[in-house]
Amino acid sequence: MKKESYDLVLEVSKALLNLDNPSMLLDDVLGLLRARGLDYAAIKIVDPATEEIIIRYAAGLTAEERQRGRYKIGEGITGTVVKTGLAITIKRIQDDPRFLNRTGASDVKDGSFYCLPISLGDQVTGALSAFSRNPLSDAEFEEYAELLKAVIPFLTQALRINEKFQRQNQQLKEENLTLRSELQSKRQIANFVGSSSKMNQVFDQIRLVSNSTATVIIRGENGTGKELVAETIHYSSGRASKPIIKVNCAAIPEALLESELFGHEKGAFTGAVSLKKGRVELAEGGTLFLDEIGEISHATQVKLLRFLQAREFDRVGGTATLQANVRIIAATNRNLEEEIRKGNFREDLYYRLNVFPIFVPALRERKSDITLLSDYFLERYSNQNKKSIKRISTPAIEMLMAYHWPGNVRELENAMERAVLLCQTDTIRAQDLPPSLQTSDNTNRSYDHWSMPQAVENLEREMIVEALKNHAGHQGKAAQAIGVTERQMGYKLRKYGILKDGLHS
Repeated sequence: MKKESYDLVLEVSKALLNLDNPSMLLDDVLGLLRARGLDYAAIKIVDPATEEIIIRYAAGLTAEERQRGRYKIGEGITGTVVKTGLAITIKRIQDDPRFLNRTGASDVKDGSFYCLPISLGDQVTGALSAFSRNPLSDAEFEEYAELLKAVIPFLTQALRINEKFQRQNQQLKEENLTLRSELQSKRQIANFVGSSSKMNQVFDQIRLVSNSTATVIIRGENGTGKELVAETIHYSSGRASKPIIKVNCAAIPEALLESELFGHEKGAFTGAVSLKKGRVELAEGGTLFLDEIGEISHATQVKLLRFLQAREFDRVGGTATLQANVRIIAATNRNLEEEIRKGNFREDLYYRLNVFPIFVPALRERKSDITLLSDYFLERYSNQNKKSIKRISTPAIEMLMAYHWPGNVRELENAMERAVLLCQTDTIRAQDLPPSLQTSDNTNRSYDHWSMPQAVENLEREMIVEALKNHAGHQGKAAQAIGVTERQMGYKLRKYGILKDGLHS
């Protein structure tokens, strides 16, 4: 190999270090060829959609020239090379009528043209073309041919990797669209679990505010589902295709919260080794959800107020004023009116946030939703844990309904997940529920403090009720199912007052 070819191969080998970006490598190699005196070099690829040969990468051609460089397979020199898989080199383009000068960049009749096939596997998928405007001696002409031939293997490898990257990127895009669609569908109002009047009021408010640009503040106790409401508003709005960025203001140290929200410049403080975009910038076009808004300091409240008023902000340590098209949804479990009276929360910020308040009721205020939510969590965790649990027993439902749920829906979800893990049958029973729920209607004492006779009686009652339900109230079949006689069954029914509940044969 001549020194020129050897040097080129060495430089191309160095460029291979950029194989994490094969498109850049292809551009770099074409640039190396042009730097050796060629007026342009181009990689032409067969477009599978149109079966037309187009210029995909080029050095020395304008965008207009690249657009004009299109060939059918078998047309001109390029089309012939792709069709036959054989290289064609022309020392003087005027000597070969197949040269079409489709790009318009090769208007010198004494110029030289090279076209070499590029194959992926056994199929010719494109060609490497190059043009020299200046007349070449025989030695120079052969030297360029050797240079081009030397880089073909590297271009082929880069194209193969680039093709793989493009397939993976396309697959990721499709998966991302699918996941976004699934996430959006899961965050629709129709997927909320609840039919109580108070939750219907929440649903109505979500419908009203979703397609507006109004700032929303969601209020309610911990565990009521404020974050789910925020997600539903976002995914029901025109911003659904953009991100929803969430910030738990209580979980970030006060000294770092401003930087997290608005970003910082390099060197703004110790440890700021590079520029960092804040959550506001990352949410561009979408929604910024500020959870626990009542926990932020006065200094951050001032910065947030400015952003709410003008949608302008400065990065920490920055001098340029930036803007962002971001919708703000905030949430808090605090009594903000009381916090204002105490001087802990700015009144002007409160009014900026309180454009459209939504109050999410506590679970104890929507008792009719407890059974719906319990069934929903039962199905979810049964599927997750690959268990076949069909239902919740009547005593267990009574316990769920009697409990005051200080932890709201989150506590109910945890209770049902625990019950599914403990359950050894196809029915969630009272003993599967957490100890905090296991209270007797008569004594209001937990199961842990029941005497053995009390525990036996409760278990008997639960088994009888479930057996009757499973056999449509038929006492004989129910008795057989639990291993007692019909006479014993009748006695137990009278003893526990079950007949009064309407369960009889």
